[in-house]
Amino acid sequence: MTGLGTAFRALPALVAGLLALTAAAPVAQAAPEPEAPPEFVALRSVAPTIIEEMRYTTVHNFVGDRIDGYRQPLCILTRPAADALRRAQARLLRQGYSLKVYDCYRPQRAVDHFVRWAKALQDETMKQEFYPHVDKSRLFADGYIAEKSGHSRGSTVDLTLVKLPAPPTRPYLPGEPLVPCFAPRSERFPDNSVDMGTGYDCFDTLSHTDDPRITAKQRANRQMLKSTLVAEGFVNLPEEWWHFTYKPEPFPGTFFDFPVARRSVAGHRAG
Repeated sequence: MTGLGTAFRALPALVAGLLALTAAAPVAQAAPEPEAPPEFVALRSVAPTIIEEMRYTTVHNFVGDRIDGYRQPLCILTRPAADALRRAQARLLRQGYSLKVYDCYRPQRAVDHFVRWAKALQDETMKQEFYPHVDKSRLFADGYIAEKSGHSRGSTVDLTLVKLPAPPTRPYLPGEPLVPCFAPRSERFPDNSVDMGTGYDCFDTLSHTDDPRITAKQRANRQMLKSTLVAEGFVNLPEEWWHFTYKPEPFPGTFFDFPVARRSVAGHRAG
């Protein structure tokens, strides 16, 4: 009994020692989120009439999943790019059209998500709609996926035109039959934009802005979008009719990674 009694008498001191060690141990804390510089604003605060359909906050995209870093369906851009879109929108509204944005600032973690997906060759969930004619193993070589994106610099935007009054776009239903993005407009997913010859993010040469195979009406729609934006300082990527970058870029060499979220631009004044 003497050994047992000694053990019991030592127990309070042992417990006290463990508590002291626990109190002294550093508490692991999550790394703070990167912050958006004050030069970034929510497009809605600058040009509230522009329609926003932020595809990467949904599963209706070429990956088939919500993309990392997109916390809320929000278009964030540098102020000069947002101001230029406001001016373009004013011109289009007078003609009975509106801009509609699909993607704006894109965090680096989202680009990393695209890269991981592109390397997972067995994952072809959305192939039938977004890249029917492209072997997934060719996505890097053909330039559809890259490890860096101009979107992460904050002055690049993916967008289209909508004839006013804008009809609603029905929600995409996961698992619904997929139709190639270059199919006739009446057959592909019913976007409310004008007919551009392909859907958004269509990995196909028919998406090249000046592809000669599109119809006269589709060409006119693309040129209307392009000429309006070029007049306000944007440059089109020739391989994607929807892709425009404002020049000169405020951050030409910086790839940001703050999340697409209201808190990232909270308190940033529009003008």
